[in-house]
Formats: sequence, C-alpha cells, structure tokens
Amino acid sequence: MTATVKNLLVELFVEELPPKALKKLGEAFATGLAASLKAQGLATAESQLTSFASPRRLAAHLTQVAAKAADKSVQQKLMPVSVALDAAGAPTPALVKKLAALGVDPAVIPSLKRAPDGKAEALFLDSLVGGATLAEGLKKAIDEALSKLPIPKVMSYQLADGWHSVHFVRPAHGLVALHGDAVVDLSVLGLAAGRSTQGHRFEASVNPVVLRDADSYAEQMAGEGAVIPGFAARRAEIERQLAAAAAAEGLKPIDDDALLDEVTALVERPNVLLCQFEPQFLEVPQECLILTMKANQKYFPLLDAAGRLTHKFLVVSNIRPADASAVVGGNERVVRPRLADAKFFFDQDRRKRLVDRVGGLHKVVYHNKLGTQGERMERVRKIAHAIGQALGGPALAAAADVAAMLSKADLLTDMVGEFPELQGVMGGYYARHDGEPEDIALAIEDHYRPRFAGDALPRNAVGLAVALADKLETLIGLFGIGQVPTGDKDPFALRRHALGVIRMLIERELPLEVHQLVAEGFKAFPASHGQAQAEIGFFLRERLSGYLREQGYSAQEVEAVVEAGPARWAEVPKRLAAVRAFTALPEAASLAAANKRVGNILKKSEGAGIGAVQPALLKEPAEAALHQALLAVQPVADAAFARGDYAQSLQALAALKSPVDAFFDGVMVNADDPALRSNRLVLLGLLHTAMNRVADLSRLAS
Repeated sequence: MTATVKNLLVELFVEELPPKALKKLGEAFATGLAASLKAQGLATAESQLTSFASPRRLAAHLTQVAAKAADKSVQQKLMPVSVALDAAGAPTPALVKKLAALGVDPAVIPSLKRAPDGKAEALFLDSLVGGATLAEGLKKAIDEALSKLPIPKVMSYQLADGWHSVHFVRPAHGLVALHGDAVVDLSVLGLAAGRSTQGHRFEASVNPVVLRDADSYAEQMAGEGAVIPGFAARRAEIERQLAAAAAAEGLKPIDDDALLDEVTALVERPNVLLCQFEPQFLEVPQECLILTMKANQKYFPLLDAAGRLTHKFLVVSNIRPADASAVVGGNERVVRPRLADAKFFFDQDRRKRLVDRVGGLHKVVYHNKLGTQGERMERVRKIAHAIGQALGGPALAAAADVAAMLSKADLLTDMVGEFPELQGVMGGYYARHDGEPEDIALAIEDHYRPRFAGDALPRNAVGLAVALADKLETLIGLFGIGQVPTGDKDPFALRRHALGVIRMLIERELPLEVHQLVAEGFKAFPASHGQAQAEIGFFLRERLSGYLREQGYSAQEVEAVVEAGPARWAEVPKRLAAVRAFTALPEAASLAAANKRVGNILKKSEGAGIGAVQPALLKEPAEAALHQALLAVQPVADAAFARGDYAQSLQALAALKSPVDAFFDGVMVNADDPALRSNRLVLLGLLHTAMNRVADLSRLAS
C-alpha cells in the first residue's frame, strides 16, 4: 500500500435514530458511500467495506482509498467537420468560439481528431481531466449517501449559526473522517470533520473518544467508548447473552428476528438480565402475554422444552451496573400492569359467548362498497358451506358453516381490540370456553392462515374450508369493485390471499376445481356485484406460476403445465414431475417441436380438425401409420392419465416420435383435395389432444 492509499473511516454522530429503520440506514449509508467513492476512482473494486450502525451513529470503514483519484483521458465531441472547417480546411469562427468557451487554446486545432459520427464526420478534443481529491470526493460521496438513505421521516433543524437549516433523519452533532491517521478536511450537515466522537452516555471510560486512525475505530469504541458500534457484532453479542441466560434456567428465548433487530437498534452496550412475573398471569393465553411483552416492552419471553411460556423473561439493558437489581425490579414493575390488562381483557371477554357477539358484526363497516362485517361473514358462510360439502359432505359443510359464522366474532372482543394481531387466535380460545367442538375452535383459530409466506396452513378440514372461503370472499369482493393490485401496489394484500388459496389446494391436495370455487364464491354475492371471474382466474394463474417457479421448476416446465389448464391444482406437482421426466427422454425435443407445429397448423385451419378420422381417406402410408400408432398409444396414455399416472401417460407418447416425423416428411397436410385436407386436420387434431392432456408440450420446444 502506497503512502497515498490508506483505509478510510467516516462516522456521523447523531441523536437517537429510529430503531426499526436503523439496520437499513446503516447498510444504505455505507454502501452508498463506497459506491460513490468507487465511481469517482477514489476506491477500487477490491476495497473492502465494513458498515457500523448504533442508536447514535452511522459509520463506514473502507479499505484502499486514494488521497487523489487518477487523472482521466476524456474525448469530447466538438462539432461536425463541415461546420468546424471551411472548404480550405481552415477553422471556422464557430470552432474558434467553441474552443474559447471551453478555455482551450486554438493552437490545438491541428491536433484535433476527425472520426465518423453517424453518417457525417466530427471533430473530437482529447484532454486530461484531473482526478478528484479525497476531500472533495468524500464530501460528494457523503452527500450522495445521505440523500439516498431510506429515511422514514425527515426532520428539519437549525444549525448553531441561527441562519441555516438542514434536513436529516435526526439532528447530527459530530462528523469523523479519517484517512489513515489524518483528518479529511470537509464539512457535511454544517459539521466540520474531526477525529473525536462520543462513547456511551454513562459508561464510556473516556469522553470524547479521540480516534487514533481509521483502523482503530471498533477497538477504541468498544474499549474507551463502551460501545459495540457494529450492528451485526452487537446483534451477535445479544444472541449469545440471551442463549446463555436462558440455558442457565433450562429454558430457551423466543425466536424472533424482527424483535432481535429492533433491540439491537436500541442499545449500544447490551446487557441481558433475567426477570420474572407472577405465575398467576400464565392463566392468560400465552399468545397474549408474549405479544404484550414483545410489542410493548421489547422483552424476550422464555419458553420451556415443550414450547410453553414460563413466568420468566429476559430484558436487554443498555447499562452494566455492578448491582442490576434496580434495573431488574424496574422492568418487573413495568410489565406487571401490562399483564394485568391482558388478564382483565381475557376475563371480561369470556363473560359473553361468541355466538352472542355475531349480531354486532352487522354494525361494523367492512368496506363502504361491500357492506358490514356481518354481511361479509354471511358470504363466507355460504362459500365455506359449499366447500365443506365438496370436501366431506353434509357433516363437514355444517361444521364449516358454524365455524365461519363464529370466525369474525372475536373482532368485537376487548383483547382483539387491544391486540389486533390476535384475531382468530382469541376466537379459538373463546370458542373452547363456550364449549364448541375442538374442530370448530381450531378452524376459527386457523381461518386467517396462511397469513404470510411460509406460514403454516389450517390444521383440519373445517379450517381449510373456512380459510379458503375467507380468502376467496376477499378476492371476489375486491376484484368485483375494481380494487385490483397494480404494479407494486397491493393495499389489500390480494396477492397474499391468492397465494394462500394456491398453497391450500396444492399442499393439502384438495380435490377441488378452481373455476368451480370461484363460481361458488360469486354465488355468495348479489347479482349486481361486478363479474370478474376471468380477471380472478388470470390473477390466480399468475400467482400459481410464480409459486411453482419458487419451488424450483423452470419457466418452461411451469408454462407447459399451467397453459394446459388443469382443473384441479392439487395435481399440478405430479404433472410437473411428469413433464420433467418426459424432457429427459430422447424423443422429447422432437415431439415438443412437432406439437408446436401441429398447434400452429390447427390455428390457421380456423375450426377444422374436429371430428372422426375417415380411414378410407388415409391415402399416404405415413398418415395411415400415424393413425394406427395413435390408436395404439392413446388408450395407454388415457388409462395412465385417468389413474393419475401422468409420467406414464407422457412416456407413452414417446412411441409416436417416428410416425409423427414420417408424417411431416411424407404428407402434405394442406392437400388440394378438400376431403383429404379435412381428414388430415382431424388426424392432427386427435394427435394434438392426445399429446396435451398432461401439459402443453409445445411450450417445451426451444
């Protein structure tokens, strides 16, 4: 490393940053800074970036940064030769004026380059542009990085001079910029760069912390400043302490990455402490207690080996006192009223049965064009009843109807009013308290599932019926009033609802046909509701294709199966596996190409190709041979298809390769004789049908 190429550290010291945004802010600041320096030639592709982010600082360390970027050769187009030079080749006034404007001596005219520029020829000026110095380049890089930060809400604040204001996520109070051990001379946000920063508010051994050089930042901040500045390092330390503290009690902390990220963004020197609350609160459903501890207090509840909540929890403190009893006691006092509220809500809610709350849903507006929650519940009931009938007959239909009727009643409880995230979950608890059967309680609890990608599916048939009905009602209702997702905007999460329908149909292998499901859904709405069956069908197919590609299938494989239009999507994985096996056959490429050719011929025939083959009109040996091969293969393929053996159905088609090739080599489909032409089109129509029952093989053609 030369004397002018050194490591760089930049730190912006600010007031407390928004915790939920800190991780992204730290990454964006560092990557934006590095990208700008590399673009300016001050850093190289080999420069290594390390980002730092704590509640009160954003920082970046970048290796191999030059004090000055290398000079660059630049070629600038001046003007067409016909404008720059007269007939005798002398410079025109226009050229002289252009050079003067650029500050270039006219003496360079003889050295100007002539080069083609489109159809004409132009003059070009070669010049050497000096590279940026680190001071000017770093200021530009910081300004660019700050302007691109994903800031949730910008603040405006006045600088100390009383005249100027700046805009940033939080007021900034310090700037460090070190190139090696030298301060870079620049100002940003009204702050002049230096080498001093602030450590921990209460526990720093030295304040301010005077940094020796760019490479000593993490070490000095941890030692003198009592701060772990790296987000990832601080998160790892919290994880380590949580695991150790839980293991000492024979327990395990709740697994929640979002909570861990948020707590990491709240502390600079983490110290995990064990706390507890009165065991009597464990009478409340653990989901309520866990949610109030996580959401309101940022605590980590502790679970036993069976996954049950215990009366102990962990808190991540930002200080490390010799005697932590005051911190522990304070946190225990704070959590107690929260848990008492949850217990009060739970006790109060159980005084009124779910069925007695159903009527109140008719007073709650769902959507101004779709009526009340009560009206919505009635629509879900009708759809769930139909799905239950299709899946399990009258008994399942009746259970699905009851579960659907009760499914939204917990929206009117105090607990769900306080914690909307618990809708469904609390309904299950209250249904059990009311004496409802377990399958009904589980269905109420599960009917929002899957709530997000990777979420568990409903656990029983009643839950599947109600969950499908709930999601279909949402899709049909909102599509019918024109609330369709556009681009990246999907305010009603309809893509998530569609994916939930797809996952339940496929992963639970439900024997339901999609178009019938959508049709049943529309029957639950008044006749005046917008008819959007086609739009919903297309939307669901698009989501199906995306879901299958995420499972590892190629775009060609997915397109082949989806375009075949299988009525039952539970069969789709088996069809995809069959297509993958088929493509491995030596005959596959030829048959796919032939299938594509047949499809194109039939499209141009405008309705021909339907009917029965007339054997007497099979004049050519190749067409007669294809007909015989088709008569032999089709029953085998159809029988395999009927029993769901899609791989065998497709593999049976391999026997058609030779007769199909011979047909196209020796038979003119568009014969002059109309009868021959029609008969050959009918033969091709039968071939096309036989080949495309499992998948549209033409989509596999390269």
